[in-house]
Amino acid sequence: MNDESGFQHNENVVAELEKDLRYISAIVKQKGRELLVDYAITPPQFIGLQYLFEDGDMTIGELSNKMFLACSTTTDLIDRMEKKELVERVKDPKDRRVVRIHLLNKGEIIINEVIKKRQEYLHAVLNDFSEQEVMILKDSLAKLHREMKKE
Repeated sequence: MNDESGFQHNENVVAELEKDLRYISAIVKQKGRELLVDYAITPPQFIGLQYLFEDGDMTIGELSNKMFLACSTTTDLIDRMEKKELVERVKDPKDRRVVRIHLLNKGEIIINEVIKKRQEYLHAVLNDFSEQEVMILKDSLAKLHREMKKE
């Protein structure tokens, strides 16, 4: 694994980095699930709400692709979220045959509250980091994310 300068990344360091990222991901997922208990929504429902919050209204097919789920599974998910008044189906004004999923206020409130609690948790974890360490971590993770999105 060479970077632009031809530097050879140490395989052990890359293996440790992959392991740390995997463990961090698992902890973030677990903490997120613990927070969702207070809102009586499932992790897949939260993920769906989050996509609608970040990307706006979309069709079931578009949401299915983002979540890597079958359309039938996403339809069931939307049905349950609609019963909880988190989302609604809305006909596209430009093409009445197209139905988009729209995030309702109750769903938006849940997203905002859960994300705020996640940020508070992360803030507490970063308590022993210097401001410079936090900025380096932020910049490094942002760069890693950009590189992963290229693929």
